[in-house]
Amino acid sequence: MIPLSAEVIERLSAFLWPMLRISAMLLTAPPFSGSAITVRIRVMVALVLTWLVYPLHQWPVIDPASAEGVVEIFNQLLIGASMGLTLQIVVAALAVAGQTIAATMGLSMASMVDPNVGSVPTLSQFLILCSTLIFVALGGPSLLLGLVAESFRTLPIGTSILTQDVYGRMLRWSSMMFVGALLLSLPVVATLLFVNIGLGVITRAAPSLNIFAVGFPAMIVAGFLVLILSMDVLGGRIEWLWQQSFIALRTLLGVPGG
Repeated sequence: MIPLSAEVIERLSAFLWPMLRISAMLLTAPPFSGSAITVRIRVMVALVLTWLVYPLHQWPVIDPASAEGVVEIFNQLLIGASMGLTLQIVVAALAVAGQTIAATMGLSMASMVDPNVGSVPTLSQFLILCSTLIFVALGGPSLLLGLVAESFRTLPIGTSILTQDVYGRMLRWSSMMFVGALLLSLPVVATLLFVNIGLGVITRAAPSLNIFAVGFPAMIVAGFLVLILSMDVLGGRIEWLWQQSFIALRTLLGVPGG
């Protein structure tokens, strides 16, 4: 019985390492990190994925209670969280773009509390919802799970991700939060700028005109009109952001291919 118990403990300790990386990824990566997916579902998905990945690789035997094991636990959690945070940059870009558009249109007060990104305008919620649909349509969940399985080959257990090169890549990719927000909000913001200029000219020509009674409705109507007309372009830019996020994730994990 003692040799059997030792073998079971050894297998469980080896099963722990892929479980930690996959669980950290599911906790941080969209859309798995959404509040609609409960903790029980995430745990079940993590168990199933770990069970599928476990026979594909050779796992080292490391005592989780030792100093080396504690360091490795934090290392695996960091790798999984880095994968999720790489994709969360896209969600952050959409939230910033929605806030910029809402502020330009005068709809900043129309906000709601999102458990994932906090209190954001409804336009941000709309863009995030569209991005989730595009992410699923592109096969994002299957691509992400495939990268997780491949990461155990490029970053095996015992490999540290805490390097200066990784820090530099993460910092460079984080700038996409502002670049993506600019690309998404530019059509509406640029159009409303000209609308504001036109309203200013009208106000100078007719000082008796109530600019507040005319300007706010005009800005909202023009903003929604431009937003509707540019939905095709916005969808293409959101798709491009997701593609760039997977390229950045491949680079971070050292997975070849594009």
